[in-house]
Amino acid sequence: MYHHSEFDRAFVVDRAQRFRDQVNRRISGALTEEEFRPLRLMNGVYLQLHAYMLRIAIPYGSISPDQMRRLAHIADRWDKGYGHFTTRQNIQFNWPKLVDIPDMLDSLAEVGMHAIQTSGNTIRNVTADHFSGAAADEIADPRPYAELIRQWSTDHPEFQFLPRKFKIAVSGSPNDRAVVKSHDIGLRMIRQDGEIGFEVSVGGGLGRTPLVGKVVRDFLPVRDLLPYLEAILSAYNSVGRRDNKYKARLKIAVQELGIEHIRELVEARFAEIRPLFDGSDQEVLERISQQFAAPALQDDRSTADYDAARDADPVFRSWADTNLHEHRHPDYAIVTVSLKKHGATPGDATSEQMRVLADLAEKYGIGDLRISHEQNVVLPYVHRADLAALHAALREADLATANIGLISDIIACPGLDYCALATARSIPIAQQIAERFDELKLEHEIGEMKIKISGCINACGHHHVGHIGILGLDRAGVENYQVTLGGDGTETMAVGERAGPGFSKDEIIPAIERLVQGYLAVREDASETFLQAYRRLGPDPFKAALYPAEQKAA
Repeated sequence: MYHHSEFDRAFVVDRAQRFRDQVNRRISGALTEEEFRPLRLMNGVYLQLHAYMLRIAIPYGSISPDQMRRLAHIADRWDKGYGHFTTRQNIQFNWPKLVDIPDMLDSLAEVGMHAIQTSGNTIRNVTADHFSGAAADEIADPRPYAELIRQWSTDHPEFQFLPRKFKIAVSGSPNDRAVVKSHDIGLRMIRQDGEIGFEVSVGGGLGRTPLVGKVVRDFLPVRDLLPYLEAILSAYNSVGRRDNKYKARLKIAVQELGIEHIRELVEARFAEIRPLFDGSDQEVLERISQQFAAPALQDDRSTADYDAARDADPVFRSWADTNLHEHRHPDYAIVTVSLKKHGATPGDATSEQMRVLADLAEKYGIGDLRISHEQNVVLPYVHRADLAALHAALREADLATANIGLISDIIACPGLDYCALATARSIPIAQQIAERFDELKLEHEIGEMKIKISGCINACGHHHVGHIGILGLDRAGVENYQVTLGGDGTETMAVGERAGPGFSKDEIIPAIERLVQGYLAVREDASETFLQAYRRLGPDPFKAALYPAEQKAA
């Protein structure tokens, strides 16, 4: 993984010191809250329902064991003993005191972490495939490119006051695990005539206007990456609306002006900018890539113990079937550790669990950890000979839930329990769905299922791209939950369609149960997923399951 240089370290230390001065002035009353607001947002500090919230970047989801232990320390020292991993590969602490946040940032800086550009109208934390460098289907490791983008975009003088926040994601595989087309810029690595480059899409996004990104360049050579991104940002900075924050995102510009017009603007700007890049960016990329060199893997260990454990232990076999992913080395596996135990808050990890994961990454996973956009933790390099021991250790730490990709592996935003923007609660709905289907013992029979829940129209829970999406809203002071169907966050991305009227908080769990039972009744066989059945049959049988009374009335 990337190790910070002296320049990097000096930068984050200096930034933390400056923010300490700003906090002191706010506490003394020298700054009003209105004056302080843009300063705190530039440092990842929000003011939520009950307290300030600090959002910390985990670039492309990559984190070392020492950094994970530091997060555990912060959780214990300045928060309530846990942290919340988000859909953009950040971690949020929901209960810090403002006076403590400078100390938290100093502590983070000691291990090369920070909260810079995790908020505000800037280029946010760059995200990437959480299986980067290890996946069997990977064309190339996207992390060096994500790190290059991070370095280029951090404190970029032209892009500190964009019309709105700006998000970039990078995928190195044909199978998209970074939801690239829901981002302002989505980079999907492809190979053309033997050369590696990127398909570039722009104008994707969720929120109140969900749109799938459109391809602006079919193939972008690696050497043109930064100048082309700069051209897109420059074009957006010139045409992005600043009169209405709800229409300020790049996706609205693409929608209103059309992709052809945006392409013309970008290509014209690219022609101007390209000669200004003298190749030094490629030298930086080369140095970064050396830090992401593939680790030495063991070829001389037997995997017989893994096979024996699968045969002897059905609990281990169930976990292995759901929580392991194919590795580029046949003797290794990618392990996803679920933070979605039935009834738990999706994405939350206690300080003790963080320390356990750090220790296990060092013992079994060559010291590499990732945070997924699906709010889980990944150990990308585990030899199959160690999987049974790893599973036993995870069970002891209450981290061995075998549900990755299943109905209880729910993405959920913090919702009305924490967020000042939310209009309904997300966490209790996720907990009740998970517990209900655990009671029914249907989870594994249902198979692949993506349920995503947002507590407001801003869609932090990615409900638009859930096979089943749930959007919590306020209806005359009452929490109401709308259901969308057929969303997809992969390389075949689609925005879900609203099924019909919403449900009260007492009605939504039975409605989801009817919907899933309806799917089980109409699928061709156990191999046909919910999304496949929806695409084959259309919405009618699913709506009939959701709204049986309306069917009878008709």
